[in-house]
Amino acid sequence: MAETLAPRSSVERAPSTRVLRGLDALNFFLADVRDGLGPYLAIYLIAVRGPDQGWNEATTGLIMTIAGIAGLIAQTPAGALIDRTNHKRAIVIAAAVAVTLSCLVLPFISNFYVVAATQSVAGIAGAIFPPALAAITLGVVGPKMFAKRIGRNEGFNHAGNAASAAIAGGTAYFFGPIVVFWLMALLALCSIGAMLMVPADAIDDDLARGLDQTETQARTEGQEEPSGLTALLKNKYLLLFAVLAALFHLSNAAMLTSVGQLLTKLSGKDNATSLIAICIVAAQLVMVPVAVFVGAKTDAIGRKPIFLAAFGVLAIRGVLYTLSDNPFYLVGVQLLDGIGAGIYGALFPVIVSDLTRGTGRFNVSQGAVATAQSLGAALSATLAGLIIVSAGYSTAFLALAAIAALGFALYLFAMPETRGYEPDRSGADGGGLTPVPVPAV
Repeated sequence: MAETLAPRSSVERAPSTRVLRGLDALNFFLADVRDGLGPYLAIYLIAVRGPDQGWNEATTGLIMTIAGIAGLIAQTPAGALIDRTNHKRAIVIAAAVAVTLSCLVLPFISNFYVVAATQSVAGIAGAIFPPALAAITLGVVGPKMFAKRIGRNEGFNHAGNAASAAIAGGTAYFFGPIVVFWLMALLALCSIGAMLMVPADAIDDDLARGLDQTETQARTEGQEEPSGLTALLKNKYLLLFAVLAALFHLSNAAMLTSVGQLLTKLSGKDNATSLIAICIVAAQLVMVPVAVFVGAKTDAIGRKPIFLAAFGVLAIRGVLYTLSDNPFYLVGVQLLDGIGAGIYGALFPVIVSDLTRGTGRFNVSQGAVATAQSLGAALSATLAGLIIVSAGYSTAFLALAAIAALGFALYLFAMPETRGYEPDRSGADGGGLTPVPVPAV
């Protein structure tokens, strides 16, 4: 059994209240910025620009796929950058500015290629946030409190999404979809202020990358550090988790945008932004307690049963969308997104941390898995758009549900429980996992 070594830095972290409140505020205000326009992009292009300017479900899906691919390509380099840099705060601030500016120009442009370029910039900048926030959190609180703190981060993230969506929905009723762009600019400014509440010296950069004594010695001796792809391919369970992440987002990513497009057709463009905001608020309000619960209980319950619940709920949600086209019913079904996405967001960095603990590859591995995740999300929009155009909304939702069911089965039969595992860093088996006893709960 591989020996578990303590990091070079002390794992017992005692961050100040001000620093912890800064993390809370950062996750709250950055919630809407980190995802760019998200589902509002589809609503804006279809409801405001419309078929007269060449925008339908298929062309909008293609834009989102292009942006997703740009973000996909950036994921692993983003993780590697976060692993190497001691200027994490500056990188987060620069990414927030880039996302905001790329979205603010959208009302002034209409060319397909220019729109694709601006949203690709947003996708590339957005790839910075997940590994950066996870790394900053790990560097601030240490590994012992990481799972609980990630759950709290996700809770504030979802609360921020709910608040911004509620504001967007309420103000869009009076001022139109354009209000979403100005709200994003305000939130970007607030997120910069929140980031500055966390001093640079409060972040332990060694802890932030999951570094331990073995890895420190390897760096000192000048050994080559593996790329994110190498780290992924050498760890079979990390590779399997990347496949599962891709399947989850292949199923999940297009559901909200497809519901938004359906609501646009059912209720008209004047109510589209408000209705999609209601969908987002409803789901995000559920995600807050779900994420906090997962962060507090995952060490006791285990990762696997909770993640299986996320896949199961996702599959059920896709089927339920096909049973009625009543707008209130569709919003009600959207509540289930709060369970699935809430679990996924809280567990994703925890499972990657389990699979890379002590190796110093936490963030680059996050980037590698997120690349697979982004591939699934990018393909999801185009897949759903093509099915909607050719076979209708019900067929698209059932196809997405079937993908979630496949992910459930794969996780159930092939993925182990990662709580209580330590990565084998001896190199004897290519970076597999060596089990250690799990304390009885």
